[in-house]
Formats: sequence, structure tokens, C-alpha cells
Amino acid sequence: MKTLSGADIEEFGRELDNIRDDVIASRGEDDARYIRRVIAVQRALEVSGRALLFASVLPPAWLAGTAALATAKILENMEIGHNVLHGQWDWMRDPEIHSSTWEWDLVSPASQWKHTHNYLHHTWTNVLGKDRDIGYSLMRLSPEQPWHPYYLGQPLYNAMLAPLFEWGIALHDLELERLRRGDKSWGQAFTQLRAILHKAGRQVVKDYVAFPLLAGPLFLPVLIGNLTANMTRNVWGHTVIFCGHFPDEAAVFTEEQIEGETRGEWYLRQLLGSCNLDGGPLFHIMTGNLSHQIEHHLFPDLPSNRYAEIAPRVRALCERFGLPYNSGSLLRQTATVWKRVFRLALPT
Repeated sequence: MKTLSGADIEEFGRELDNIRDDVIASRGEDDARYIRRVIAVQRALEVSGRALLFASVLPPAWLAGTAALATAKILENMEIGHNVLHGQWDWMRDPEIHSSTWEWDLVSPASQWKHTHNYLHHTWTNVLGKDRDIGYSLMRLSPEQPWHPYYLGQPLYNAMLAPLFEWGIALHDLELERLRRGDKSWGQAFTQLRAILHKAGRQVVKDYVAFPLLAGPLFLPVLIGNLTANMTRNVWGHTVIFCGHFPDEAAVFTEEQIEGETRGEWYLRQLLGSCNLDGGPLFHIMTGNLSHQIEHHLFPDLPSNRYAEIAPRVRALCERFGLPYNSGSLLRQTATVWKRVFRLALPT
């Protein structure tokens, strides 16, 4: 990577501000139609998936219903929920598609997730001691993190986290390490825990009690279908998110490195700590456009459907300034994530 002067970094930041301004100035009805269409497709998939599961006495119906429901849950989590909660669609002033009103189909309450993700993670991306998403307080994903024998098991922890990802996120939002340090009161923790239990209870009743009971004698196939759909969504979300943050080339920073950070330096940190996934339009939608993780970290509140449009401009800007633009296939990025998980499990 080319070493940039302070003036170069600020010019880099100004160029990215120009890209952001262009998108904001051109947001309009086409974008609004896009998100409304995605929501309509997601809801149709969910209804059809649940209806097919109710007919799951026939194995093809169970497979089709589970696949449709899993796809609906992925769309709701990735392209809709995650991006709506970022405020990407607040400019529409539609109270039904707004970050202040949306509650997603996960066990984690939206309000808690917005604090740990939108504020902590996106402000302090890849900063050790500030960004709690580095390893999710569970794994060692940077050599700067002190090693402990506990980390020898992290390949297993990561494999277990994938199908349970929504539950891991909910517990992550509790910030239990702050509680252990005394930075957070037990009262605050219990208030958060009550909200998690309330939300998780609703999700469990919906997918594992109410809909299976409505199916009558098909209780068990519907229960297993719902469980499979949720676990598929969790594994997919875990894979996409880890591929965007933890391949070998993703940089990690110290608090000292970001002291007095300028706008241009913040942009540079987002670029160096993020990785993209190559794919076609359908693949990008199914990842919630987090396959454009670089663009998402640079512009977290811009409409996700615009990331593919601005990605060539960001890449060209990186080439102009001699900066890396890390992008690769899902297989390649997944392999480098697991390589990092295994390597840093050891005291190296």
C-alpha cells in the first residue's frame, strides 16, 4: 500500500464526500420503489413458505416451504431489517419503513442492536478496545489481542456461533464484559435482559409454538421447518458478516492510532478494515448488499441498492491513491476467515 501524506488522505476523504453527496442528491422514487418491492417479495415468500409447510405431509412441500421461509428470513434480516435500522430509508418519511419504528425478525431487540452496531461498531470500526464486534467478545481475531488458553477452542466456538448467531448477537448486546469491569450496573443489565427475554419469547412462541400448533397433526414438520429456516438465516448472516470484517487482509487499529482522527482518516480506516464479496445482483441482495462491505462502512446510511452503483467509483479512487480494495469470492473470503480463526487460536 502506498504511504499517503496528510493532504492526500484529506483529498481522499473529500472525494468520498462527493460520492456521498451525489447519492443523497439523487435519492428518489426509484429507490423507494426498490425497498417497497423487496418488502413485498419478502412477505410473499414468508406467506407461501408457511403455507407450504402446512402441507408438508408431502416431502417436496416441506423442502419448498422451508426454502421459501429461509429466503424470506434472510431478506428480512439482511436487505430490509439491517438497512432500515441504519436509517437508510428514513428520508422517505414513511413511518412503516423507518429506523425508529422497525422491529426485525430476530431475538435481539432493535433498540439494543442499534446502539452496539450503529454507534459502537460503525464509529470505532476495527479499533481494539472500542469495537466490540472484533471477535464478538468470544474469539481472538487480532494478534494484538492477548492470548489465553481459552482461545484454543475458538474454531469450535465459531462453528457453534454460526447456527446460533441471532442468540449470540442478543447476548453480545448485553455488554457483559462491561458488567464484569464495573462499567455497567446490574440494574442496567437486568433492564436489557428483560427486553431481550421479552423479544426472544415472542420469537420462540411465533416460530416454535403458534405456527406449529396451527398446523395440527403436522406440528413436528412445521416446527423443524421453522427451526431449519432460522438456522439457515443465522449461518448465512454469520458467513457474510465475518467475510466482510475478518479476512486476513482486514486491518485492525489501536486507540493510539486514531487519536485526533480526521474525516479523511476515518474514511481510510473504514476502507482498510473492510472486505467485499464478488457476485451478481441476486447475490448482493441476499447479502443485504453487505457484499459491498467497503461501501457500507464508508456510507452506512446510504440506501443499500446504491452500493453496486458507487462501488466502481470507490475502487477507481483506491487505485488513484494506491490503496487496497479487498474484494474476492465468497469461497476465498470464507477460507481466509477460517484461516485467521485457526491461526489466532494459537499463541502466535
